[in-house]
Amino acid sequence: MVVGMATVFVILLIVIYLGKALIWAVNKYAPEEEGTKKVAKVAAAVKAPTNALSSQETAVIVSAVSMATQGLGKVVKIEKL
Repeated sequence: MVVGMATVFVILLIVIYLGKALIWAVNKYAPEEEGTKKVAKVAAAVKAPTNALSSQETAVIVSAVSMATQGLGKVVKIEKL
């Protein structure tokens, strides 16, 4: 039983480190998508109260709307309810 648990633990460690290596390699060698750059520009142009949301939160909202509407939706104004 101990051998089986140790084997599973080792395999999980291998999967974790291979996943981290894959993420590192993709981030290093793959170019950034054009959609991400476009979302950042749109997020900067969205009208939001200065004290309401940070630019990062605005970018997340714009990105979520873009993904949900498959690029057809547009965020014009953000208001807290």
